[in-house]
Amino acid sequence: MFGLETDIFLLLSFCLLAACAFEFINGFHDTANAVATVIYTNSLKPTQAVVWSGLINFVGVVTGGVGVGMSIVNLLPVELLIDQNVYHSIAMVLALLFSAIIWNFGTWYFGIPASSSHTLIGAILGVGLGYALLPDNKMGIAAVNWDKAKEIFSALFLSPMVGFAMAVFLMFALRRLLSKSIRKQVFDEPNKDEAPPFWIRAILITTCTLVSFFHGRNDGQKGIGLVMLILIGILPTYFAINKTIDFKTLKPELETISKQIALIDTLHASTAEKEKIAKVNSSIAFLNDVADSSKVDKTNALDIRKALLTISSNTKKLVEDDEIVLSDNSKLILKNIATKEEKGIRKFTDHAPMWVILMISLSLGLGTMIGWKRIVVTVGEKIGKSHLTYAQGASAELVAATTIGLASWFKLPVSTTHALSSGIAGTMVASKGIKNLQAGTIKNILLAWVLTLPVAIILSASLFVFFRWLL
Repeated sequence: MFGLETDIFLLLSFCLLAACAFEFINGFHDTANAVATVIYTNSLKPTQAVVWSGLINFVGVVTGGVGVGMSIVNLLPVELLIDQNVYHSIAMVLALLFSAIIWNFGTWYFGIPASSSHTLIGAILGVGLGYALLPDNKMGIAAVNWDKAKEIFSALFLSPMVGFAMAVFLMFALRRLLSKSIRKQVFDEPNKDEAPPFWIRAILITTCTLVSFFHGRNDGQKGIGLVMLILIGILPTYFAINKTIDFKTLKPELETISKQIALIDTLHASTAEKEKIAKVNSSIAFLNDVADSSKVDKTNALDIRKALLTISSNTKKLVEDDEIVLSDNSKLILKNIATKEEKGIRKFTDHAPMWVILMISLSLGLGTMIGWKRIVVTVGEKIGKSHLTYAQGASAELVAATTIGLASWFKLPVSTTHALSSGIAGTMVASKGIKNLQAGTIKNILLAWVLTLPVAIILSASLFVFFRWLL
C-alpha cells in the first residue's frame, strides 16, 4: 500500500485504528450528553435515543466539511507537518493519540463529563511544545501556531459561560411567555415512566436531534482533522495537497493575491512586515512555476503545501496588521482568497478524502450506541438536585445546539460536553437557585475543565519526546 515498508505500513494502520478508537470513545463520551435529556424526560427509550443520535451524528459528520478539522491541523507548525523523516511524524501521531485516548477513557470510566475537544487540542499543543524542546528545533515556542491556539482557547473558554447564561435567560423567558396551563406542564417534574404529551416529546426529540447533528459537524470534524494529521505526517506525498483539483486553477488566485500585495505601501512598512511580503511573493513565484510546468507530483507535494500555507499565514498577518496601509476592499479580497479555510488557495490544503469522512462518521456513530450510560446518569441525575423537567431538557439542548452550530459556522471547535452541562446547570439555577446544583458533580466537572488541557499537553509533550527518542 502506497509503496510503504512493512513496519511503516503497520504503524500507519495502528495509528488509523487508534484514531477510530478515539472517535469511538468520543461517541459514547460526548454524544451521551445529547441523549440524556430525552431519556430522563421519558421522551425516548434509551435504545431508541442512542441509535437515533448515532445516525444523526453520522449525517452531521458526512455533511460537515473539514473546516473545524483543519483549524486543529493548523495548530501545528508547517515544519512539523512536512518533516521528511516519517518516523518523526509517527512519533507525533502516537503521542497525541495515546494522550487523548488515555484522558478521554479515564474521565468516561469515572463518569465525568470531560471535553474530548479540550483533550485533543491539548494533545496537539503538547506535540508542538514537545517539538519546541528538541535540541535541533530553532523555532522555540513558535513551534505552536499561537494565533490559532488563541482563537480556539477563546471558543473553548467562552462556550460554557455562554451556554449557562443563555439557559438561564431562556428559562426565565419561558416562564414569562407561556400560559399558566402550559407552564405547569413543562415546568413540573415529569411522572416516572410516563411519556410526555406529544408536542413536548416532539420538541425534546427535535432538540436532541439538533445537538447530535451539530456534534457530528463539530466533533466529527475533529476526528477528520486527526486522521489528516496522520496521513499528512506519514504519507505527505499523497495527502499534503488536494490532487483532485486542477492545479492550474490556482494561477488566477495567485495573480490576484500578488496584485493586492503590490498595493501595500512598503515605504512605511517595518522590516518584519517587509519580510512577510517577501515570503508571500517568493511562494507565489514558486507556485506559478509549478502551475506552468504542471509538475505536481510526489516529490514536490510537501513544498507546494508549505508555499500555500506560507502565503495564507503571512497574508493573514499582513491583513490584520493595523500598521499596513491597504484599502478595506483589498483586505477583503485577500481574506477571501488567501486566508479563508476551505476557500481560495486553501482548498488545496484543507481537504479530506471521502473514505476518511465515512470512517470517522461510522466510528462516532457506533460509539454513540455503546457505553453511553455513565455520562447520561451524571448529566441526568447528578448535576441538579431535582429531576430534569421538560423545559430544562429542551432549553439545555437548544442552547447546546445553538452554541455548537455557531462554532461550526465560524470553523471553531467547542466542547459539546461543556455546552450541554453548563446549559443544564443554568436551567437548574434558573429553577431553584444555585442551591439546586450538586456541589460534588459541579466540582468534578470544573476540575476536569481546568485539568484537561494541562494534563493532555504535558502527557502529549512527554510522549512525543519519548517516541522521538525511541524511533
